[in-house]
Amino acid sequence: MGKLGFQSILGIAAFCSATAANAEVTHLADNGFTVQHQTVVSADKEAVWSAMIAPSRYWNDDHSWTGNAENFYLIPQAGGCFCELIRTTSDDNIRSSDGSVQHMRVIYARNNKMLRLSGALGPLQEEAVTGTLTMQLQPQDDSTVVRFTYKVGGYMEFPIDQIAPGVDAVIGDQLARLAALFEEPEPADGDVPADETDGETASVDADEG
Repeated sequence: MGKLGFQSILGIAAFCSATAANAEVTHLADNGFTVQHQTVVSADKEAVWSAMIAPSRYWNDDHSWTGNAENFYLIPQAGGCFCELIRTTSDDNIRSSDGSVQHMRVIYARNNKMLRLSGALGPLQEEAVTGTLTMQLQPQDDSTVVRFTYKVGGYMEFPIDQIAPGVDAVIGDQLARLAALFEEPEPADGDVPADETDGETASVDADEG
């Protein structure tokens, strides 16, 4: 079995076994389904957009063909590719790599507002389905509301009521990982917050005076 065939089997297992604790399957029919996730990111829309169009920064390695999200690239304009290089070495580029995989194709791009892509992700690529992923940004005070909506329809051999929760979990995971880029790191055990440290220093200085 070739490497891509093996990765495809892994992809099917990952989709079907993914947890759907925060499931947002908003529509389910005999011929397709819709999943949607939304979160608020503590950053302006320009910063979120810059991160969103760089999937190598946040897309989960487990949902790649090569096992390495660093191989992803996205061209954020109509007709642009959300693709993955199949590299032999880290120095390989689009000309010297062993090959490439198109995950999705950009069909609408509006800077800092919305990106819409067409494509069947993961094991759905082998099925006769179409998928549309809409990634929207909406300013909210000093933050940005980010919404991912993925609609899948067509013929597939997967039982739809079983694959939909798995796809939902995958889409939710990507949005959560994007949002995590803007979260403040949790202080390590034993670390003293800066304001408390400053207060202690001030107290010592006063005693010495």
